[in-house]
Amino acid sequence: MKRFIRIMLCLTVFVLFFTSIYADEDKQNIELAKNAKAAYLMEYTTGNVIYAKNENEKLYPASMTKMMGLLIIFENIHNGKLKWDDQVSTSAHAASMGGSQVYLEENEVMSVKDMVKSICIASANDAMVAMAEKIGGTHEKFVSIMNAKAKKLKLDKTHFVNATGLHDPNHYTCAKDMAMLGKCLIKEGGADLLNITSMYDSYIREGSDNAFWLVNTNKLLKQYPYVDGLKTGYTTQAKSCITVSAKKDSLRFIAVAMGEPDSKMRNKEVKEMLDYGFSQYEQALLYPKGTMMKKISVENGKTKSLELMNTENIKYVYPKGKEPREIKKEFHIQKQNAPYKKGEKVGKVKITMSDGSVIEVPLCASKSIDSLQYLDILKMTICEMFA
Repeated sequence: MKRFIRIMLCLTVFVLFFTSIYADEDKQNIELAKNAKAAYLMEYTTGNVIYAKNENEKLYPASMTKMMGLLIIFENIHNGKLKWDDQVSTSAHAASMGGSQVYLEENEVMSVKDMVKSICIASANDAMVAMAEKIGGTHEKFVSIMNAKAKKLKLDKTHFVNATGLHDPNHYTCAKDMAMLGKCLIKEGGADLLNITSMYDSYIREGSDNAFWLVNTNKLLKQYPYVDGLKTGYTTQAKSCITVSAKKDSLRFIAVAMGEPDSKMRNKEVKEMLDYGFSQYEQALLYPKGTMMKKISVENGKTKSLELMNTENIKYVYPKGKEPREIKKEFHIQKQNAPYKKGEKVGKVKITMSDGSVIEVPLCASKSIDSLQYLDILKMTICEMFA
């Protein structure tokens, strides 16, 4: 009897062991976005890749191109070069754009806010070119800015020929680059961006006799409860494309599908990607915003030490049931001399988790510290002499 029990226990362990192996293999070999030429699923906070298919293949982005234009627009708003109520004039070139448009006429003037709504919601080529000329002076100069920004962001498989995404053989990107661009756009645009990209419909020139109704090209806003952006695209050569953002509780995913046969299939397969992400992964808080992460010595300061804190929540993402632990912290301090301003970036911390993932976040000064002046040094010297 004891021998029988031992045999049964061994068989149970054997079955559980191999079931676990095959379950892991099934998870690793899952096939998503079967009809897409390329696909990419990324967790927003950490940048962890959840799923990838032909992610580095150069493909045509169509109107997903406009995410780069929007990133530059929001940078100009945040650095004070543009204001939401600034008026933008439409050139003959901008008015001549085909494809998706809001039918701007030559010399027509519209606010930056309405131009951005037209780009985000209706994917308007005329509004995008009008904004490109407003910022760059010319459409061509703005495209140069776009390419310089792509290079700075290390979007190595990306090259732009225009600001709209209208087809050109030399205008290309890849699914991975689009996901990274989407992450940068959300980070820069924040709530101002997502409040617009999450609108299913809206108006421009609202309250005037020339009001125009916009309906979002991203139908997932009605089909998937957590979607709040970002950008669709279609040309005959690119086929149906999308970069989508979806947030459930504190967990956000960015999904990209390129080269889908049509928007119906694209939306179906993107929903499957998002379902997979939300069902298989979860997020946990490692350190809340404002945690004092390290104390450093201060050279030439009125205070001899400074505590450094993280200015954003430090989170990590992991497959459900496989929560990693922190195994190492590496601090890189870029400034050790006063003066410091409260909130000033002083360095960064690199945290390695037991699953091999790495989290990097900036560290900022917890308070302001003034530099020692001549009289301060003299006073200290005298005090030390008579101590």
